[in-house]
Amino acid sequence: MSQIAISGAGVAGATLAHWLHRTGHHVTLIEQAPAFRTGGYMTDFWGVGYRVAKRMGIEAQIRSAGYDVRYVRTVGTRGGAQAELNVDVIRRMIGEDFTSLPRGDLASAIYSDIAQQVDTIFGDSIVTIDEHPDGVGVTFENSAPQQFDLVVGADGLHSNVRRLVFGPEQNFERYLGCKVAACVVDGYRPRDDLVYVTFAVPGGQVARFALRDDRTMFLFVFRDAHGSAGLSPKGQLWNMFGDAGWECPQILTALNEVDDLYFDVVSQIQMDHWSQGRVALIGDAAGCISLLGGEGTGLAMTAAYILAGEIERAGDDYRRAFEAYEGLMHPFIEGKQAGAERMIGFFATRTKFGLWLRNMAIRVMNFRPLARLLAGRQLDDIELPDYRI
Repeated sequence: MSQIAISGAGVAGATLAHWLHRTGHHVTLIEQAPAFRTGGYMTDFWGVGYRVAKRMGIEAQIRSAGYDVRYVRTVGTRGGAQAELNVDVIRRMIGEDFTSLPRGDLASAIYSDIAQQVDTIFGDSIVTIDEHPDGVGVTFENSAPQQFDLVVGADGLHSNVRRLVFGPEQNFERYLGCKVAACVVDGYRPRDDLVYVTFAVPGGQVARFALRDDRTMFLFVFRDAHGSAGLSPKGQLWNMFGDAGWECPQILTALNEVDDLYFDVVSQIQMDHWSQGRVALIGDAAGCISLLGGEGTGLAMTAAYILAGEIERAGDDYRRAFEAYEGLMHPFIEGKQAGAERMIGFFATRTKFGLWLRNMAIRVMNFRPLARLLAGRQLDDIELPDYRI
């Protein structure tokens, strides 16, 4: 049995904790937030990640938390539909193993399955990582120092573990020219149940989706320089969408009362290798494809399963485990990153003509052969090893 520290209790970290605990390791999750995070932007959950969830035995929890979205609808300034995609077309291509749910709710469904079985340190973060021949010494901002056999960074795009072990973020970040914001608001009207509603202008889009308990999730994606130009996140949203039309002024006014606003750059992490000594990276910390890729959560769960499986297969030889994990996942992540770049024009179209083409593409995707032609590369999959764990 190894003592393994995982920095980050999101989708990747919670999934890895599940598999490592199942294979007999003692796991400590370290989460900077004071409590478990839920919410976030909507994700489509399917494919290889869904198969991992089935092997974990948590499909029922995920389906219960998820939504069977019926339509993706693009509206104009007055709210009329300009294009609409029947999501059943996508389901017929990839099967019924498909649901949509907020990223944080997916992480919560995973974590709830192992919350009583692994140690979790909330409200803390790693300060130093000191590897020695027999293990890794870790110090924390608040907790007492501990010794581990391995340390895994599952702490996202702005990974603290990556910074401490591999170097500054700017060495690996590839900014895609966009920013993203997401939040949940209570009592917003109107509601369009099971319809993902988007409104686009040159350079960005706003989307809303009606959640349970009279909540509405909002997502903003827009082109901008990497810096903030002195504006707060809400100021940047007002600057981009305040005069855009549709419900934007109403939505932005509702955001004034929101304390928990997710706001970040849309970037990828590109690294030649994801491990150094006894430290490894998974999920967005290793190879963030960005939300434009559309399958980040599933890829995070897949990476966690493969890393845990290779650790089990390699026994005490963690170097062999890390090498095998990277050999399987690295080429797949590179392909997904290239696919995400091609989606920038969908989320943040530059011109009015581009918006017209985007709407035409949404309409023709209602025809299955054309849908597969347009989305085929995004549906590429990976052969999931059977580690029998």
